[in-house]
Amino acid sequence: MAKKKSEKNEGGSIDLQPLGDRVVVEREESEERTAGGILLPDTAKDKPARGTVLSVGDGRLLDDGKRAPFQVKPGDRVVFSSYAGDEFKLGERKLLLLREEDILAIIES
Repeated sequence: MAKKKSEKNEGGSIDLQPLGDRVVVEREESEERTAGGILLPDTAKDKPARGTVLSVGDGRLLDDGKRAPFQVKPGDRVVFSSYAGDEFKLGERKLLLLREEDILAIIES
């Protein structure tokens, strides 16, 4: 069965269910200052390739008709390819929709 996670937003509760082998990730905020303490303007900030999985789809469809299980689950902190996925806005939140294969690692804490 598909895993859903209800997301709280200023506009209320929103259910977001990606399809197939797609994953919804909320990207971590970029650094405001350099290691030396210099304040960075928005144009100079790099988009981090880290984030938190919010929801996952049903899994990739295999040749035998079954679904492949996901290696990630909602709540996992992950590292993904820098230019992977598509960004979209849901209320005030900026989210990223990407394929599971674009996720490179799970951050263990």
